[in-house]
Amino acid sequence: MRKEYDFSKARKNPYASQLKKQITIRLDEESITYFKMISEEVGVPYQSLINLYLRDCAISQRKLNLNWK
Repeated sequence: MRKEYDFSKARKNPYASQLKKQITIRLDEESITYFKMISEEVGVPYQSLINLYLRDCAISQRKLNLNWK
């Protein structure tokens, strides 16, 4: 491996902005702890696990049963 690389002709990935979008989301501490625990077991960052779970819900069109009383 080289000690130095020449990035003068490098260009930014044109698809990078389409891959993920940074947002702010408020999650309770219990949910974060749960995903962090699983993260340590499987070796995947907890934010990636949350994203994978949400994507799976979206693909399978899983919906919550919310009943307000």
